[in-house]
Amino acid sequence: MDEALTLLTELPSPLVYAVLAAGAVVENIVPAIPADTFIVVGGFVAGLGTLSVGAVFGVVWFFNVAGAVAVYALGRRYGRQFFRTGRGRKLIPDGQWDRLEAFYGRWGVAAIFAGRFFPGFRALVPVFAGVAGLGSLRVVPPLAIASAIWYGVLVRLGFLAGDNLEAVTGAVARTQRWLLVGSVVLAAVLAWLWWRARRRGTA
Repeated sequence: MDEALTLLTELPSPLVYAVLAAGAVVENIVPAIPADTFIVVGGFVAGLGTLSVGAVFGVVWFFNVAGAVAVYALGRRYGRQFFRTGRGRKLIPDGQWDRLEAFYGRWGVAAIFAGRFFPGFRALVPVFAGVAGLGSLRVVPPLAIASAIWYGVLVRLGFLAGDNLEAVTGAVARTQRWLLVGSVVLAAVLAWLWWRARRRGTA
């Protein structure tokens, strides 16, 4: 957190926006990037009067959604070909395509919305929405709304932190740890379902 605060308070305003935008985009590809901490600190810097809090939120929200939509578009354009040929075919056997499409057909909007709050799944859910062929009108709105809620809260917390920035970032970190635990549990359940489906398909 200290490193993020030092970086964002020392950089010129245009570069601060660029750092926030890059973090918001990259976490759609590399979930381990600590973008949330930078975004809270970005809100804090806006509270100091050196940035516009509306601009901080707008930049973070726009680039996060843009990154997620780009990942979704790549999944829709190239994903099915990847998973139907070569090594990718081992990940999603032919018998599981109907299940994947049925899941996204029924739960796609809810899964995309919820997935934006869980580390790791933020990057995976849009990809597989594209692979499953889910239309953009069912993908972009839940992405945009969930991102607006999550990053709006983070920016607002940072903006209102004042002398309590360390406490706020600590609370965000604890929340992220619990969400990560939820992500691990959910990933384990999905891995078990995938393994069971493969065994049935092999049998």
